[in-house]
This record gives sequence, C-alpha cells and structure tokens, in this order.
Amino acid sequence: MTASTVEAAQAVVEPTRYWTRQRKVGVGLAAVGVLAALLFGALATGRKAEFTLAETISGSAVGINGTVGAVLFGAIAALAGAAMLVTAKRWFGWLLGVGIVATLISFLCWQLSQAPDNLNTIPLGSVARSSVTLALPLILGALAGVLCERSAVINVAIEGQFLMGAFAAAMFATLAGSVWVGILAAGVGGLIIALLLAVLAIRFLVDQVVLGVVLNVFALGLTGFLYEQLMAKDQTRFNQPTFVPEWDIPGLSDIPLIGPALFKGNIFLYGAIVLVVLIHVGLFYTRWGLRTRAVGEHPAAADTLGVKVLALRYRNVLVGGLVAGFGGAYFTLLSTTNFNKNMTSGLGFVALAALIFGRWSPIGATLAALFFGFCSALAFSLGSINSPIPSQFLNMLPYIATIVAVAGLVGRVRAPAADGTPYIKG
Repeated sequence: MTASTVEAAQAVVEPTRYWTRQRKVGVGLAAVGVLAALLFGALATGRKAEFTLAETISGSAVGINGTVGAVLFGAIAALAGAAMLVTAKRWFGWLLGVGIVATLISFLCWQLSQAPDNLNTIPLGSVARSSVTLALPLILGALAGVLCERSAVINVAIEGQFLMGAFAAAMFATLAGSVWVGILAAGVGGLIIALLLAVLAIRFLVDQVVLGVVLNVFALGLTGFLYEQLMAKDQTRFNQPTFVPEWDIPGLSDIPLIGPALFKGNIFLYGAIVLVVLIHVGLFYTRWGLRTRAVGEHPAAADTLGVKVLALRYRNVLVGGLVAGFGGAYFTLLSTTNFNKNMTSGLGFVALAALIFGRWSPIGATLAALFFGFCSALAFSLGSINSPIPSQFLNMLPYIATIVAVAGLVGRVRAPAADGTPYIKG
C-alpha cells in the first residue's frame, strides 16, 4: 500500500472538520473586535488617551484621540480574528494575542478619553509591576499543584496551605523579629497540610477532592481559632511582622516596562522565578521528572520498571506543601503585615484554575497566573481614573476573565491520566 493510499484512507476515516477550534475562536474574536470598534468608539470622546512605559504618569507618554484609538484597535482585533479563518494553525497563538491586546487597548482608549485631564494616562510600568506582584501567590500555589498532580495526587488544598503559611509567617516572624524565620515557619505550615493530604490520600485512599475541601475547612477553622485565642488578644506580640526587604538588580531594574516588574523585587519574586525554572527543567529534563510524569500517567508501568510510586508521590506532595506554604507567607509579609481570618479569599482555588489553564505545566501555569494578576492590576488602574464602570464589576473582572479564559480559550485539556486515582501495589 502506497503512502498516498494510506493518507486517503485516513482522510476517509477521519474527515477534516472545517469548524476547527481556531476558526471558531476567530469568528468570536472578529465579532468582539467589531463590537469594540462600534461600542467603544461611540462611547469614547475626542479627548486624548495617553500611555507611558514608566511607573508614574510623569514620564513621557504617547497619546491618541480616544475615539480614533477605540475604532482603530477594535478593527485590528476584528482583522486578527478574520485572519484565523485562513491562516495555518501555527499562527493561532500570535493572532489571538494581537486580537486580545488590540481589544484591550480599544477599551482603554474609551476609558481614558473620559477621565479627567490629570488622570487620562495609564503608566504601563506600574501595571506590569502590579501584575507580577499580584500573581506571585498564584504562581507558587500553581507550582505546588503541578508537583502534586503530575504525581497523580489532586491538590484542592492549596487554599488551606496558603492559610497555614500566612498564619505561621505572621506569628513566628513577629515572635522572632525576623521575616526569614516567618518564611521558614510558613513552609512548615504548608507542609503540615501537605502531610495530611499525602497520608490520607496515598495511605488511606481517601477521595482526594473531598479530602482537599475538608483540609481547607480544617485550615480555616484552625487558623481562625488560633487568631482569636492569640493574635486578637495581643496583636503587638503575635501579629505585627515587618515587610520583606526589596532588592534591585542594578542596570536591569532600569529597563522600561519589564525592569521594575522583574528586577526590582523581593524574596517572593526571585524565589518564584527560580522555582519556575527549577521545576520546569526538573520535570522535563531530569530522571526525577521522567519518573514523576510516568507515575502520573501510568503508575503500574512505572512500578514494573522499579520506580517507587508511593514514595515518589509522598515526596512530591510534601515539597508542594513547602512551596504553597511559602506562597502563603506573601499575604502577611508582603501584601499586608498582619494576619486576618480567611485573608486568602479563595486565591488557592484561582491557583488551581491557573494550573488547569496552564495545562499542568510550570511555565503555562505561570503565564495563567500572570493573566489573573494583570486583570487585577487593570481593575485597580481603572478604579484610580474614576472609571464609570461600577466598582463591584471591576472587583469581579479578574475572576470573570479567568472563567472566560479557562472555559473558552484553553480548549481541551487532559490531566495526567492517573490523576486522582489511588495506587494499590499488587
């Protein structure tokens, strides 16, 4: 049978669909672009919308007429969507990115054209830095999820690990007078929840999703009880840690836009960057990573090749707990300088969504977390320019964007084949 015959047979068995995911997204993006051009263009005024790469509005800015900008960039988004109908699949990501950015700029032209004269400038450097800062706990939580779920243990307890880490960091940093002691204690706090998750899920075969929910409630109750018994009665002694120090990298921190975001940071920023690189390289380029992925996909086959499946799962879940606990310290040593009950506000579940959005990949999960951070930073920026959009909707914006991204843009995703399935050694 010739190669052409084989290709013809495959075409008969699996006919090519015209309405592929790329074309469906293209039609949707084109519709959004047309709507942006018409709606934002009609709502915008002729006043100038300005953008600057600096962290403050005092830097040199580039301006454009609000109405012209809204229509122009809406049209660019529509053209990017139309191009998806005729271009190859390899251009999908680029065209989608161009369309999303153009739609966003069209929206901002409308918003800035209606702002007062002294508020019609968006400092993109500040937005970039805020985006990274707000994404840090999500990055660390998603990395913890990668370590667990690549080993086939579902980690719904990231929220509980955050809470335990935040509480331990605040309390022990205050008692010891050192943020470094607080960070170590935060890791231990996350490790406690991870140990319970590992023992109950791996040893006693408890349903992992239910177990994660129970551990979250346990962490919420325990930290709330200890807060009432200790911190609420004596804040000065138990709940007044200091902020973590900040270090600038000379030269690199002066690069426009990305310099302040990536090279003017603290232990959480630099730690997150190092962990993303280490886990990505370890997962895809080392023997440990090969064994971890094998355990997540087919533990029985890995077992026959000599991999200690249960031991590997224990190690990875515990390391994930340390990482998530470290992420919890962000809430009390960087975001604020005290602990409050349920202060993580469900961000552990957003980290879980970032893990899925990022397709169980360290880099993908990081990009998903940055997307949420950007949406949060944008909501804050719109509030600062007296946006006519109700503040309640602005507060919902990051979560709405995450839902749309996970449901509409990520496409079909497949978790590790054995994810959530207990392994019983035969």
